[in-house]
Amino acid sequence: MIGSVGGLPAGILLFLLADMTKLKLGISIVILVLTVLLIFRFRTHQSLQRDFVVGGLSGAMTTSIGMPGPPILLYFSGTDTNKEKLRATTLAFYLFIYLVSLIIQVVFAGTNAEVWKASGFALPVVLAGLILGQLLFHWISQRLFRVVTYIILLFTGMYLLLESL
Repeated sequence: MIGSVGGLPAGILLFLLADMTKLKLGISIVILVLTVLLIFRFRTHQSLQRDFVVGGLSGAMTTSIGMPGPPILLYFSGTDTNKEKLRATTLAFYLFIYLVSLIIQVVFAGTNAEVWKASGFALPVVLAGLILGQLLFHWISQRLFRVVTYIILLFTGMYLLLESL
């Protein structure tokens, strides 16, 4: 969380100044390449310095394109973090980063009624997903959890890639 605070200003600058299509294209390629490396067992070791860097990247991605998850999922998957720690860390991080990002986005870029309506409609689906995820979490093995994580990362990378074309 501490690292992400440093990335938030960089992300809002990207959001305000960068070509979003090119930014999403670049991020999608990075996500896809790193996910393929993970599938082929590329691994790294967790360190405090890497934690701060990944937090910063997640903060920047939150305020720029609204996606804090890929850096954290890529990093923790690459360090073979167990599913309990990964899930607990990402849930706590998302609660923090989305609140701070929302405030920054509203202050610097503004918002409109359509965004609030869409968020309101999405909220029941998010809550249902959280409940279903909690129920299924204990039944999913570490191996299946890793496979699902890779699928999510591949889907995210492909989504950004298609959205940028």
